[in-house]
Amino acid sequence: MTGEEADQTTGIVASAAGGPVRMPAIYLSHGAPPLADDRLWTRQLAAWAAALPKPKAVLMVSAHWEAAPLAIGATATVPLLYDFWGFPERYYQVTYPAPGAPQLAEDVRKLLRAAGTPVQDDPGRGLDHGAYVPLVEMYPRADVPVLQISMPTLDPQRLLRIGQKLAPLRDEGVLIVGSGFFTHNLRALSMDGKVSSVMVDFDEWGAGVLARGDLDALLDFEHKAPAARLAHPRTEHFTPLFVTLGAAGAEPAGARTVIDGFWMGLAKRSIEVG
Repeated sequence: MTGEEADQTTGIVASAAGGPVRMPAIYLSHGAPPLADDRLWTRQLAAWAAALPKPKAVLMVSAHWEAAPLAIGATATVPLLYDFWGFPERYYQVTYPAPGAPQLAEDVRKLLRAAGTPVQDDPGRGLDHGAYVPLVEMYPRADVPVLQISMPTLDPQRLLRIGQKLAPLRDEGVLIVGSGFFTHNLRALSMDGKVSSVMVDFDEWGAGVLARGDLDALLDFEHKAPAARLAHPRTEHFTPLFVTLGAAGAEPAGARTVIDGFWMGLAKRSIEVG
Protein backbone atom coordinates (compact mmCIF):
# COMPACT_ATOMS: atom_id res chain seq x y z
CA MET A 1 0.00 0.00 0.00
CA THR A 2 1.29 3.46 -0.85
CA GLY A 3 0.54 6.94 0.47
CA GLU A 4 -1.11 7.58 3.82
CA GLU A 5 -3.86 5.81 5.67
CA ALA A 6 -6.01 6.93 8.57
CA ASP A 7 -5.88 4.96 11.80
CA GLN A 8 -9.56 4.49 12.51
CA THR A 9 -8.90 3.96 16.21
CA THR A 10 -6.84 7.04 16.98
CA GLY A 11 -7.70 9.32 14.07
CA ILE A 12 -3.97 9.90 13.52
CA VAL A 13 -2.88 9.81 9.90
CA ALA A 14 -0.22 7.15 9.49
CA SER A 15 2.34 6.62 6.78
CA ALA A 16 2.37 3.51 4.66
CA ALA A 17 5.11 2.19 6.95
CA GLY A 18 2.74 2.42 9.88
CA GLY A 19 4.27 5.38 11.70
CA PRO A 20 2.83 8.85 12.22
CA VAL A 21 3.00 11.28 9.33
CA ARG A 22 5.55 14.11 9.50
CA MET A 23 3.74 17.23 10.64
CA PRO A 24 4.37 20.78 9.45
CA ALA A 25 5.19 23.54 11.91
CA ILE A 26 2.82 26.49 12.15
CA TYR A 27 2.72 30.03 13.45
CA LEU A 28 -0.72 31.41 14.16
CA SER A 29 -2.15 34.70 15.32
CA HIS A 30 -4.24 33.65 18.28
CA GLY A 31 -6.46 36.62 18.99
CA ALA A 32 -8.04 37.44 22.34
CA PRO A 33 -10.97 35.57 23.93
CA PRO A 34 -13.48 37.36 21.64
CA LEU A 35 -11.95 35.49 18.70
CA ALA A 36 -14.69 32.96 19.45
CA ASP A 37 -17.25 35.55 18.29
CA ASP A 38 -15.59 36.09 14.91
CA ARG A 39 -17.28 33.60 12.59
CA LEU A 40 -14.83 34.12 9.75
CA TRP A 41 -11.73 33.57 11.84
CA THR A 42 -13.14 30.56 13.68
CA ARG A 43 -14.05 28.99 10.33
CA GLN A 44 -10.55 29.67 9.04
CA LEU A 45 -8.92 28.00 12.03
CA ALA A 46 -11.26 25.01 11.85
CA ALA A 47 -10.63 24.59 8.12
CA TRP A 48 -6.87 24.79 8.68
CA ALA A 49 -6.96 22.04 11.29
CA ALA A 50 -9.17 19.89 9.07
CA ALA A 51 -6.66 20.20 6.21
CA LEU A 52 -3.78 19.00 8.40
CA PRO A 53 -3.12 15.39 9.38
CA LYS A 54 -4.51 14.93 12.86
CA PRO A 55 -1.54 15.36 15.20
CA LYS A 56 -0.49 12.84 17.79
CA ALA A 57 0.05 15.82 20.10
CA VAL A 58 0.44 19.60 20.01
CA LEU A 59 3.51 21.36 21.37
CA MET A 60 2.55 24.97 22.02
CA VAL A 61 4.79 28.01 22.42
CA SER A 62 2.66 31.02 23.34
CA ALA A 63 3.48 34.71 23.51
CA HIS A 64 1.91 34.71 26.95
CA TRP A 65 4.45 32.54 28.73
CA GLU A 66 7.97 33.83 29.19
CA ALA A 67 10.08 31.93 31.72
CA ALA A 68 13.76 31.09 31.93
CA PRO A 69 15.09 28.47 32.00
CA LEU A 70 12.64 27.05 29.49
CA ALA A 71 9.72 25.62 31.44
CA ILE A 72 7.49 22.66 30.67
CA GLY A 73 3.89 23.12 31.72
CA ALA A 74 1.35 20.67 33.08
CA THR A 75 1.50 17.10 31.78
CA ALA A 76 -1.98 16.33 33.12
CA THR A 77 -5.28 18.09 32.57
CA VAL A 78 -5.35 21.10 34.91
CA PRO A 79 -7.51 24.26 34.89
CA LEU A 80 -6.92 26.81 32.17
CA LEU A 81 -5.08 30.03 32.90
CA TYR A 82 -7.46 32.94 32.25
CA ASP A 83 -4.65 35.45 31.83
CA PHE A 84 -6.80 38.43 30.82
CA TRP A 85 -8.85 41.02 32.62
CA GLY A 86 -11.99 43.04 32.12
CA PHE A 87 -13.83 40.71 29.76
CA PRO A 88 -17.43 39.49 30.11
CA GLU A 89 -17.87 36.55 32.46
CA ARG A 90 -18.65 34.07 29.67
CA TYR A 91 -15.05 34.17 28.53
CA TYR A 92 -13.98 32.88 31.94
CA GLN A 93 -16.33 29.92 31.65
CA VAL A 94 -14.58 28.41 28.62
CA THR A 95 -13.07 25.00 29.27
CA TYR A 96 -10.64 22.92 27.25
CA PRO A 97 -9.87 19.61 28.98
CA ALA A 98 -7.29 18.34 26.49
CA PRO A 99 -5.27 15.33 27.65
CA GLY A 100 -1.81 15.95 29.00
CA ALA A 101 1.26 14.75 27.09
CA PRO A 102 3.77 13.31 29.58
CA GLN A 103 5.69 11.33 26.96
CA LEU A 104 6.02 14.43 24.80
CA ALA A 105 7.30 16.32 27.84
CA GLU A 106 9.96 13.65 28.36
CA ASP A 107 10.94 13.83 24.69
CA VAL A 108 11.23 17.62 24.91
CA ARG A 109 13.45 17.32 27.99
CA LYS A 110 15.75 14.83 26.28
CA LEU A 111 16.08 16.83 23.06
CA LEU A 112 16.77 20.13 24.79
CA ARG A 113 19.05 18.85 27.54
CA ALA A 114 21.09 16.82 25.04
CA ALA A 115 21.71 20.08 23.20
CA GLY A 116 22.69 21.91 26.38
CA THR A 117 19.45 23.82 26.91
CA PRO A 118 18.39 23.89 30.58
CA VAL A 119 14.81 22.85 31.30
CA GLN A 120 12.59 23.22 34.35
CA ASP A 121 9.13 21.86 35.16
CA ASP A 122 6.05 23.86 36.11
CA PRO A 123 3.51 21.07 36.61
CA GLY A 124 0.71 23.29 37.86
CA ARG A 125 0.62 25.68 34.91
CA GLY A 126 -2.37 25.24 32.66
CA LEU A 127 -2.80 26.43 29.09
CA ASP A 128 -2.98 30.21 28.70
CA HIS A 129 -5.26 31.99 26.26
CA GLY A 130 -2.58 32.07 23.58
CA ALA A 131 -2.81 28.28 23.61
CA TYR A 132 -6.40 27.32 24.29
CA VAL A 133 -8.23 30.10 22.41
CA PRO A 134 -7.08 28.88 18.96
CA LEU A 135 -7.14 25.20 19.97
CA VAL A 136 -10.81 25.41 20.94
CA GLU A 137 -11.51 26.33 17.31
CA MET A 138 -9.03 23.92 15.73
CA TYR A 139 -9.65 20.82 17.84
CA PRO A 140 -12.95 21.51 19.61
CA ARG A 141 -13.28 17.94 20.93
CA ALA A 142 -10.17 18.51 23.07
CA ASP A 143 -9.05 15.03 22.03
CA VAL A 144 -5.47 15.89 21.07
CA PRO A 145 -2.88 15.91 23.90
CA VAL A 146 -1.36 19.35 24.41
CA LEU A 147 1.89 20.42 26.05
CA GLN A 148 2.89 24.04 26.51
CA ILE A 149 6.45 25.24 26.98
CA SER A 150 7.69 28.71 27.81
CA MET A 151 9.79 31.11 25.79
CA PRO A 152 13.02 31.47 27.79
CA THR A 153 14.09 34.47 25.71
CA LEU A 154 12.82 36.86 23.06
CA ASP A 155 16.04 36.65 21.07
CA PRO A 156 15.17 35.42 17.57
CA GLN A 157 18.41 33.50 17.06
CA ARG A 158 18.06 31.59 20.32
CA LEU A 159 14.41 30.77 19.63
CA LEU A 160 15.34 29.59 16.15
CA ARG A 161 17.87 27.19 17.69
CA ILE A 162 15.28 25.90 20.16
CA GLY A 163 12.95 25.19 17.28
CA GLN A 164 15.73 23.35 15.46
CA LYS A 165 16.31 21.16 18.52
CA LEU A 166 12.61 20.33 18.69
CA ALA A 167 12.29 19.57 14.96
CA PRO A 168 12.58 15.75 15.34
CA LEU A 169 9.23 15.76 17.13
CA ARG A 170 7.54 16.52 13.81
CA ASP A 171 8.48 13.03 12.62
CA GLU A 172 6.58 11.64 15.62
CA GLY A 173 3.34 13.31 14.59
CA VAL A 174 3.71 16.36 16.84
CA LEU A 175 2.32 19.69 15.60
CA ILE A 176 4.67 22.44 16.78
CA VAL A 177 2.79 25.73 17.14
CA GLY A 178 4.17 29.21 17.65
CA SER A 179 1.24 31.31 18.87
CA GLY A 180 1.45 35.09 18.76
CA PHE A 181 0.03 37.92 16.67
CA PHE A 182 1.65 39.13 13.44
CA THR A 183 1.23 42.72 14.61
CA HIS A 184 0.51 43.52 18.24
CA ASN A 185 0.13 47.05 19.49
CA LEU A 186 -2.91 47.41 21.74
CA ARG A 187 -2.94 51.16 21.07
CA ALA A 188 -3.79 50.29 17.47
CA LEU A 189 -6.88 48.26 18.38
CA SER A 190 -9.81 49.42 16.30
CA MET A 191 -13.39 48.58 17.18
CA ASP A 192 -14.64 49.89 13.81
CA GLY A 193 -12.25 47.80 11.72
CA LYS A 194 -9.97 50.63 10.60
CA VAL A 195 -6.38 49.54 10.07
CA SER A 196 -3.46 51.89 10.50
CA SER A 197 -0.82 52.16 7.79
CA VAL A 198 1.76 50.95 10.31
CA MET A 199 0.01 47.59 10.66
CA VAL A 200 -0.42 47.29 6.90
CA ASP A 201 3.20 48.15 6.17
CA PHE A 202 4.58 45.66 8.68
CA ASP A 203 2.23 42.92 7.51
CA GLU A 204 3.15 43.46 3.86
CA TRP A 205 6.85 43.49 4.72
CA GLY A 206 6.49 40.24 6.65
CA ALA A 207 4.55 38.58 3.85
CA GLY A 208 7.23 39.64 1.38
CA VAL A 209 10.25 38.39 3.31
CA LEU A 210 8.51 35.09 4.05
CA ALA A 211 7.71 34.67 0.36
CA ARG A 212 11.34 35.42 -0.56
CA GLY A 213 12.70 33.16 2.15
CA ASP A 214 14.79 35.98 3.61
CA LEU A 215 15.60 34.53 7.00
CA ASP A 216 18.26 37.14 7.74
CA ALA A 217 15.73 39.96 7.37
CA LEU A 218 13.25 38.15 9.61
CA LEU A 219 15.85 37.57 12.29
CA ASP A 220 16.70 41.28 12.19
CA PHE A 221 13.07 42.41 11.92
CA GLU A 222 13.46 45.04 14.63
CA HIS A 223 15.80 46.94 12.30
CA LYS A 224 14.67 45.78 8.87
CA ALA A 225 10.88 45.97 9.12
CA PRO A 226 9.04 49.29 8.68
CA ALA A 227 7.92 50.78 11.99
CA ALA A 228 8.78 47.54 13.79
CA ARG A 229 8.57 49.13 17.23
CA LEU A 230 5.12 50.50 16.47
CA ALA A 231 3.89 47.17 15.16
CA HIS A 232 5.49 45.41 18.16
CA PRO A 233 6.24 47.65 21.17
CA ARG A 234 7.33 44.36 22.77
CA THR A 235 8.29 41.51 20.51
CA GLU A 236 6.77 38.57 22.39
CA HIS A 237 3.93 38.15 19.88
CA PHE A 238 6.23 37.98 16.85
CA THR A 239 9.09 35.90 18.20
CA PRO A 240 7.19 32.57 18.50
CA LEU A 241 7.55 32.63 14.71
CA PHE A 242 11.22 31.74 15.12
CA VAL A 243 10.48 28.54 17.03
CA THR A 244 8.22 27.60 14.11
CA LEU A 245 10.88 28.42 11.52
CA GLY A 246 13.54 26.53 13.44
CA ALA A 247 11.33 23.48 13.75
CA ALA A 248 10.71 23.64 10.01
CA GLY A 249 14.39 23.69 9.20
CA ALA A 250 14.81 27.47 9.28
CA GLU A 251 13.70 27.70 5.66
CA PRO A 252 11.04 30.42 5.43
CA ALA A 253 10.97 30.02 1.64
CA GLY A 254 8.56 27.14 2.21
CA ALA A 255 6.25 29.23 4.36
CA ARG A 256 2.65 29.35 3.16
CA THR A 257 0.21 31.95 4.44
CA VAL A 258 -2.95 30.15 5.50
CA ILE A 259 -4.80 33.06 7.11
CA ASP A 260 -4.35 36.75 6.43
CA GLY A 261 -6.28 39.97 6.86
CA PHE A 262 -6.88 42.04 9.97
CA TRP A 263 -8.85 41.71 13.19
CA MET A 264 -9.64 44.81 15.23
CA GLY A 265 -6.84 46.60 13.42
CA LEU A 266 -4.16 43.95 13.92
CA ALA A 267 -2.66 41.63 11.30
CA LYS A 268 -3.73 38.03 11.83
CA ARG A 269 -1.33 36.48 9.29
CA SER A 270 -0.71 32.83 10.09
CA ILE A 271 1.65 30.46 8.28
CA GLU A 272 2.46 26.82 7.74
CA VAL A 273 5.95 25.54 6.98
CA GLY A 274 7.16 22.07 6.08
